[in-house]
Amino acid sequence: MTKSLDIYIGWDSREPIAYDVAKKTILEHASIPVRVMPIVLNELVEKSAYTREVDPLASTEFTYSRFFTPWLAGYQGWALFCDCDFLFLGDVAGLLKYQDDSKAVACVKHDYTPKATVKMDGKVQTNYPRKNWSSFMLFNCDHPSTRRLTPELINRESGAYLHRMQWAADDEIGEIPVEWNWLEGWNDKPATGTPNAVHFTNGGPWFKNWQDVDYGDEWRAVARKIDPDFKPI
Repeated sequence: MTKSLDIYIGWDSREPIAYDVAKKTILEHASIPVRVMPIVLNELVEKSAYTREVDPLASTEFTYSRFFTPWLAGYQGWALFCDCDFLFLGDVAGLLKYQDDSKAVACVKHDYTPKATVKMDGKVQTNYPRKNWSSFMLFNCDHPSTRRLTPELINRESGAYLHRMQWAADDEIGEIPVEWNWLEGWNDKPATGTPNAVHFTNGGPWFKNWQDVDYGDEWRAVARKIDPDFKPI
């Protein structure tokens, strides 16, 4: 088990403040060494690593580029990927206990069916098996199944194959408790304390029409530390 963690966060040019808040809250709570890095689609395109055609159903710039995490990590050690629309309230050191070398990846195994058909930014809300599993993935980067996630495979395979984790056997997908990918507006609030990581999957406080959400005050407080002039878009 490693005593540090590399974390890759999906970055989207339409909501950079979301990435900034996720990164800041990871660093503020971490008791272990962490490196936090964005996955920027244009950088992968410039390297000729990402060559997929534009998918009209892709809701973010990191819909597919998230699967480059093991490649970016050199297929070594453990690395976490998460969407940018997260607020961390817990210490990511707590994730180290889920580093099981027999697993290719670990995630929160949601049974989630979104109620809305459109997200707050106007993007289509698609539904599919294992939805949101891929929004928070702890990769065992040198596992044989994870090593299958080459740029060639990521560029070639379908979204269903990638997001449903069909590149790994079912018994190679470990489970992380829901408090690490707590879906705002879906999961029940804990009886005591707070989730370790709040996921604003339907829309977050950076959207002006999405202000009345659980843990929105906590998110806005961090955003204003980063940018005192922050205004929702």
